[in-house]
Amino acid sequence: MTTISIRLPDNVLNEVDKIAKELNVPRTAYLRQAILTMNSKVKEERRRARVMKLSRRVRKESMRINAEFSEVEHDPGF
Repeated sequence: MTTISIRLPDNVLNEVDKIAKELNVPRTAYLRQAILTMNSKVKEERRRARVMKLSRRVRKESMRINAEFSEVEHDPGF
C-alpha cells in the first residue's frame, strides 16, 4: 500500500474528523472509503454517459429504419 500526503482546508479536516469519530472509524479509513465512493461514482457516471451516447445512436438508426419501412408500407406498387 502506498502512502500519500494531502493538504486539506482546516474546516474540511475538522468535518472529516467529526464524522469519522461519529462513525467510530479511523480518519484514514473514512478518507479511504470517501475516495472509493467517489471513484465508484465517477465510473458509474462515465458508464451512464456511454450508455446514453449509444442509446442515442441506436435511436437515430431505428428512426431511419422506421422511415424506410414507412415508405415501403405506403408504396402502392409494393
